Amino acid sequence: MDINDAQREVRFAYLGGFWGQLVSSIIWLIAAALGTWVTPRASILMAVIGGFFIFPLTKMLLRLTGRAPVSKENPLTWLGMQTAFVLPPSMLLLVPVGLYKLNLFFPALLILLGAHYLPFATLYGMRMFLALAGVLIAMGVVIGNWYASTFSLGAWAGGAALFVFCWILRAVVSGEERRVKSGEREN
Repeated sequence: MDINDAQREVRFAYLGGFWGQLVSSIIWLIAAALGTWVTPRASILMAVIGGFFIFPLTKMLLRLTGRAPVSKENPLTWLGMQTAFVLPPSMLLLVPVGLYKLNLFFPALLILLGAHYLPFATLYGMRMFLALAGVLIAMGVVIGNWYASTFSLGAWAGGAALFVFCWILRAVVSGEERRVKSGEREN
């Protein structure tokens, strides 16, 4: 299996990351609401604990929607696993950040999440993930440096960005799937 075929298989199996990003965006938006109307502690717990359910919920939604899994022969399978397991240990950096200034929790998490999405460009063969990573990192830097007076702004911004990008990526991959099914050649 060459790299282009492996990336296409990942794109099609995960629908361009649609379900994972949709689940993530919902978790981020719930965390934002909890931080706005309940407490920062509830918000952080939602983001951290909810984050552990992103992959299982994504797999469940992929199965429910009839998506074919990535084959065992796909050489990118390990890259996907490695990418998935980078974020949880990186989140340990949020402890001292939150102790220093609680309102920097979500801006810092945005930067970590953006860095987490960088290898997705290779995994999926989609440069759009570089744009998503750049947007998340830029939002984290801007909010952290100039708009950290409110706790939940980073969570609202992150949830919105993930929600918008999941639909864009889904549209791109759905269009590619239609072209492949209709027999059109890719450029």
